[in-house]
Amino acid sequence: MGVSQASFSAALFDPAMAAPSGLVSGPEGRRFNVYRNNVVVSLTEALKTGFPVIARLLGDENIDGLARLYLRTHPPTTPVMQRFGDTFPDFLASLDQLDHLGYLPDVARLELALRRAYHAADAAAVDPAQLAEIPPEKLANVTVTLAPAVQILRSDWPIHAIWAYNTQPDAPTPQPGAQDVLVTRPGFDPVPDLLPAGGAAFFAALQGGAPIGTALEAIGTPDFDLTRALTLALQGGAFTAISLTE
Repeated sequence: MGVSQASFSAALFDPAMAAPSGLVSGPEGRRFNVYRNNVVVSLTEALKTGFPVIARLLGDENIDGLARLYLRTHPPTTPVMQRFGDTFPDFLASLDQLDHLGYLPDVARLELALRRAYHAADAAAVDPAQLAEIPPEKLANVTVTLAPAVQILRSDWPIHAIWAYNTQPDAPTPQPGAQDVLVTRPGFDPVPDLLPAGGAAFFAALQGGAPIGTALEAIGTPDFDLTRALTLALQGGAFTAISLTE
């Protein structure tokens, strides 16, 4: 009797399940158990590699247990490993036992954004001088095209500070507060930059095609630091085109 794909997949990602009944208990069953163990271990390591800050925050034992649970409920749907874990932030948010660590899903979203930026298509950035040549009174009418690598995040938690504290020596201890983050890829590796308050809404509006003036109106933050936001974007190669509408 053959083994159905559904039963094979279910048993493959759940070490607690017995080998599918279509496999005899001899060599085939033993080979399945070895194969299953290798798959689970490999995917667990892939998840820890893709979310190193989450792995550090939770510790080896906890992240290993979560990885096994994640595999049972969210098995890979594609052989492209760079996409494995796309649903991991939402999975973390769904777990009642992690409610006391409310920042975890957004930290995972930041790590996922860094991965997406790394694998995004290449795009030539504009020369910063192109924006500098536009008269200040006309800046409100400027529209930009964002590079494929650009990722925009908004969180009620200090996700940039948490990420930095767990990845960079001498980073300060995170303090409570919401943070907006812009991920760019100025070279080969993505860079997460802390935006001024309202920055995520500003760049989301730009990404939607709004001119700078309209984007500023959308965020409703009168003291928004536009100079810093644009400087971070230009330094990160976030703009691939700049247009001025008279």
